[in-house]
Amino acid sequence: MKLVVVSAGLSVPSSTRLLGDRLAAAVVGRASAAAPAGAGSGVQVQVVELRDLAVEIAHNLTTGFPGPALGAALSAVAEADGLIVVTPVFSASYSGLFKSFFDVLDRDALAGKPVLVAATGGSARHSLVLEHAMRPLFAYLRAVVVPTGVYAASEDWGAEGLAERIGRAAGELVALVGVGGPPAPAPAPSAVGRAGGDQVGEFEVVPFAERLAAVRVP
Repeated sequence: MKLVVVSAGLSVPSSTRLLGDRLAAAVVGRASAAAPAGAGSGVQVQVVELRDLAVEIAHNLTTGFPGPALGAALSAVAEADGLIVVTPVFSASYSGLFKSFFDVLDRDALAGKPVLVAATGGSARHSLVLEHAMRPLFAYLRAVVVPTGVYAASEDWGAEGLAERIGRAAGELVALVGVGGPPAPAPAPSAVGRAGGDQVGEFEVVPFAERLAAVRVP
């Protein structure tokens, strides 16, 4: 499993990057638990720091061509089995740098790809950014967004609840990616002839002509 973390944090150190790292560690842990004994997690983690790509993103928006570092980052995202995307909250939404990166990404790159959305902010009042901004963005890009988004306000660090949300979201991402092997295929429904009809599961399918003949008046 190739896991890519896209972090739009601007400061150093960054709480946005910290949240991304904790989510990635939780995914590795859940993948290890889901994998066969002795197989390890099999997760390769790559972090894309958008702060380092800001100039190339701006050039791409004006010229249509990515620089080498941005091109490598876009390829990593397109080739990933799963994504963790984390942004700070600016003006009650994702940051402009975060949006600009996904604006220059190929429009089909995220189709069907599992994505875990997360955000950081100074106040819990901005937690709905996950639902009113981030989830619609990735739904438009045809990604498969895990049910649990993770928001971390300043007071959440070290408080109860954050670790549980991180663990739950990580488990959902691992399940979507399918680490540990695909589920066993469902058995094919049995087809047993009975009174001219077929038995499909628990239901008998009788051709319409036979039903019509049964109700005809002699």
